Amino acid sequence: MKTHVSLHVRDLDASVAFYRAMLGIEPVKHYVDYALFIAGDPSLELALVLDPQTKAAESAHYGIVVDTSDAVAQQIDRLRAAGLPIDVEIEETCCYAVQNKVWATDPDGRRWETYVVLEEVDGRGGLASRCCATGAACSGPTG
Repeated sequence: MKTHVSLHVRDLDASVAFYRAMLGIEPVKHYVDYALFIAGDPSLELALVLDPQTKAAESAHYGIVVDTSDAVAQQIDRLRAAGLPIDVEIEETCCYAVQNKVWATDPDGRRWETYVVLEEVDGRGGLASRCCATGAACSGPTG
């Protein structure tokens, strides 16, 4: 089983560059109005559809769960190498778990987190940990 997500994007080339860096793979299809990434890890089909009028939802964020802190560190390195601005959180409590994560924002404003859960806890996180509620930039060191 794999997840299929289709996102409308205002600038297809900029979005392909972002998702190439985030997923670490090339698109299997790339036309002037459409691109398709098929990733095995995570198991995902991501379609990008050119729509110059699209507006990303502000109340949503997306995420990729990884198994180790090393995988988060590799994502940080890949995003930095691509020159993308990132927010890094190390051992932060968010959504009832202590996590290591990196946030990046696609060209249309969609927030993506790559994270590993280090420990389940009883608290959701403090007011500074806005990621659970809004998907907004979380407090923590930036990259």
